[in-house]
Amino acid sequence: MTGAVKIFFRVWVLATLPVFVFSTPLSALETVEGVEGLPSAISRIKETKDLPEMKKRGFIRALVTFSKTDFFLTDGRPRGLQTEYLQQYEKILNKGLGKRERRTGIVYIPVPFNRLIPALTAGEGDIAAAYLTITPEREKQVAFVSGRRRKIDELVVTAKGVKDLNTVEDLSGRMVYVLRGSSYAAHLRALNTRLRAKGRKPVNIREADVRLLTEDILEMVNAGVVEITVSDDYKARLWAEVLPGLVVRDDLKVNSGGNIGWAVRKNNPKLIESLNRLVPKIRKGSSLGNILYKRYYENTRWIKNPLVRGERIKFGNFVALFRKYGDQYGFDYLAVAAQAYQESGFDQSKKSHAGAVGVMQLLPSTAADPNVGIPDIKDPDNNIHAGVKYMAFLRDRYFSDPAIRKIDRFAFSWAAYNAGPARVRKMRARAEKMGLDRNKWFRNVEHAALKIVGQETVRYVANIYKYYIVYSLAKDLVAEKKNIMQGKGS
Repeated sequence: MTGAVKIFFRVWVLATLPVFVFSTPLSALETVEGVEGLPSAISRIKETKDLPEMKKRGFIRALVTFSKTDFFLTDGRPRGLQTEYLQQYEKILNKGLGKRERRTGIVYIPVPFNRLIPALTAGEGDIAAAYLTITPEREKQVAFVSGRRRKIDELVVTAKGVKDLNTVEDLSGRMVYVLRGSSYAAHLRALNTRLRAKGRKPVNIREADVRLLTEDILEMVNAGVVEITVSDDYKARLWAEVLPGLVVRDDLKVNSGGNIGWAVRKNNPKLIESLNRLVPKIRKGSSLGNILYKRYYENTRWIKNPLVRGERIKFGNFVALFRKYGDQYGFDYLAVAAQAYQESGFDQSKKSHAGAVGVMQLLPSTAADPNVGIPDIKDPDNNIHAGVKYMAFLRDRYFSDPAIRKIDRFAFSWAAYNAGPARVRKMRARAEKMGLDRNKWFRNVEHAALKIVGQETVRYVANIYKYYIVYSLAKDLVAEKKNIMQGKGS
């Protein structure tokens, strides 16, 4: 693997972009900037009609998931493997049309992975354009477009050092962290049925936060944050090339010989027939691995592991202060810890080029402001106190509207801590103009943030949220182990 093969680190990978994009202009709409008023209108459409009606409408809605390889934007243009395929399909749809004839465009509508099929059946999109494993349960709900030539195995993937896994049944009693709503979880539940029949403990199946995809989970396994997951074979092998901490267990298959494909509604036979013309076309290109390597891996930004021994020791030095001031100002102390880790890696001696100091990387002028008023932030107690008090000021002054959910209050406060409350106010106003929810950060205001300040604040909030998940997961594991030790577990 060359140095050119690189990956962006983001929590839900570029769940930071406009709610939809046209891959080619529709009518006179030439740019994303020019269609800011349309996202809410597109998202309100609920139709289940077939291809002829879609063509009359002028566009087909592709439900996609933001990912490092499947769908993202670069310089305002849609990119990614699924985008590549959809653009090929768009060419097929419009082949032979004259310059004055109406063309059919593709509208991309990002949704969480576990919403792909529900959104499709509800008429919120027309194609679930993601690699979905074809299962009997899913075939009851939707039809699939697939060449059915490439067989997919779902493999166990572990961090280095994980021992005593000789068969899949050795997952008994162990935690396996997988994509929410995935076939992996379904196949693990089937394994649990077999394990219980043999009198063995079931697998502890943990379905990830909806904002995380398999790529994110593999990064967490690589970092040692999570020990075991399950992934499609091609994806596991691709990521093992660039994540050296992954161990892909080709000998441990949760499911074998499966097929993957796009999903469409069963009552859309014309669309199915049309899409089936795409299958042989996309087979002619480079192999999947070459496409991903050459086109869809960008600059590396690895997730750090805040749970390794050295980081745990530093965490332990400050955890009492995180608890103390988290409780005093109404914050989950793990969220405070996650922010502190993002800011400084728990390093009180750190000083930024702008003059921010300590664990919470606070400017002395901010700490001295009457709204904070904490002196001597070179002292770690005062530094953490000042940082949390400033977060509370931001939350209470700017984000106290009851319509804002708790997690979004965190997110807005983190964003304001990084970029300033005035900029966040502009982001929320811009989001509303774009037809997005000004009271939600994730998949809404963060899209506007990209237009105003670029990636920095979006990544800042995303990183903290990932660390927050890591700490919460670790806390749950400790509680589970304690219950087992006390005889309360299964």
